[in-house]
Amino acid sequence: MSVETDSPAPRRARRPRQEPSLADRAVDRLRRMIVRGALAPGSRIVEPDLCEDLGISRTPLREALKLLASEGLVMLRRNRSAIVTPLDGAALPPLFEVEAGIEGFAARLACARMTATDLKRLHALQDRLEAAHAAGDLTAYFDINQIIHRSIVAGAKNRALVDAHDRLFGPLERARFLALAFEGRLAESVVEHRSILDALVRRDADAAGTLLSHHITRTGEVMAGGPPPVPTEGPVDP
Repeated sequence: MSVETDSPAPRRARRPRQEPSLADRAVDRLRRMIVRGALAPGSRIVEPDLCEDLGISRTPLREALKLLASEGLVMLRRNRSAIVTPLDGAALPPLFEVEAGIEGFAARLACARMTATDLKRLHALQDRLEAAHAAGDLTAYFDINQIIHRSIVAGAKNRALVDAHDRLFGPLERARFLALAFEGRLAESVVEHRSILDALVRRDADAAGTLLSHHITRTGEVMAGGPPPVPTEGPVDP
């Protein structure tokens, strides 16, 4: 009597990693230019110039502009050039209030859920943040700052919270960058970040949540105080 044996399950073929399209690359470049002020709020999108700068044709550029319009960064106008969406000062305070609530709640959860490896990574990021501050490099500071905020929210280990944060984080990105250019805000920010990290390391949920909420609220207050100055503390990398 023969005994049938199960044959090993066939291996799934790995899907080749898809390279980003020209439109995807253009979206990333243009978003960075808009957020960091290389394309100012309210400025006209000159398509021939951007095509030349980005090394692409008008078709992927227009696809990119449609995607950026869905994010609220670009305004498409019928039979006229698109423009960079102006910042709406009246709309910012409510958004910062919600952001403060989300990140403060995330910090409280992260105190209990972040691993030692997570905290070690935050320490390394804080060191890089302080080095960028010492060098007066606004662009580098902002990039590291963004990673820190996302890392704390990710440390809450809650997918729904991360998704809610992602939906709000993008629309506030320009305001965050411009707020850092206000006199004294960069120095305030780096100290606030150190205090938040210390609270996370102590696993002090109340302190971490309160400090991070205040940090976000303070950024909103700075933006509500008047039109932002032109950033000058670091190179703008388009």
